[in-house]
Amino acid sequence: MPSPLTFKISFSNRFIASVKLYAATKMRLHSLISIISASVAAVAFLSSNVLADNSLTAKEKSQGWDLLFDGKSLDHWRNYQREDIRQQWAVKEGMIILAGDGAGDLISRKQYKNFDFKLDWKIEEGGNSGIFFLADETPDKIYYNSPEVQLLDNERHPDRKLENHRSGSLYDLIASPPASQKIAGEWNSLRILVENRYLKVWQNELLTVDIVMGSREWDRIVAGSKFNVSPGFGKNERGHLGVQDHGDKVFLKNLRVREL
Repeated sequence: MPSPLTFKISFSNRFIASVKLYAATKMRLHSLISIISASVAAVAFLSSNVLADNSLTAKEKSQGWDLLFDGKSLDHWRNYQREDIRQQWAVKEGMIILAGDGAGDLISRKQYKNFDFKLDWKIEEGGNSGIFFLADETPDKIYYNSPEVQLLDNERHPDRKLENHRSGSLYDLIASPPASQKIAGEWNSLRILVENRYLKVWQNELLTVDIVMGSREWDRIVAGSKFNVSPGFGKNERGHLGVQDHGDKVFLKNLRVREL
């Protein structure tokens, strides 16, 4: 077999395509050029839909997605019941990192009613954190009223003993399937969709929560949870997104939201 001619094209260190062409003694030159041109065009098309960290593709922009983190600043965020952000919330190497004790819970400056929220996360060994939504600042603690999607090291943290406390679960309410969970230190994708009180959650592309908030089933589950003593739990029609300070190091990137 003749030796191949290999062309490599790289885009933002996230996407590399290799095109191998085998020289043939009878291949016409214009055929070779056509193949190369078609390959380059295909790679260019695919690269336009490849998401670099903390950025939006042209398609996402046209769909109305907004970045909540650009990899450099926390302008879209503040501490719960404060207008500033404690220094323990750090930005490093394109990630939001809870880097020390006393950080306090983080919330979005903007509130959302119907939305599609996506992010990537990973947790340190033995770590615990969570993503809040529909949060308000009336109670002393954000979790009194705000539902939470759990972020957890399922192998080491004590909360692993309860299925609905493991990563991707609607905390203390609905357990995520084991297939959606990864070990500590690995990146996970998370998506939270709320539309007219219909809540759906995906972790690592697998559906983990599918329920209507305020429905009879919702009320039954809440009544059997630790939130049955919080009369305002899950009642907000609009609220902040949030990140829990549970005292453990958590890493976040690619936070983006689309209002529906």
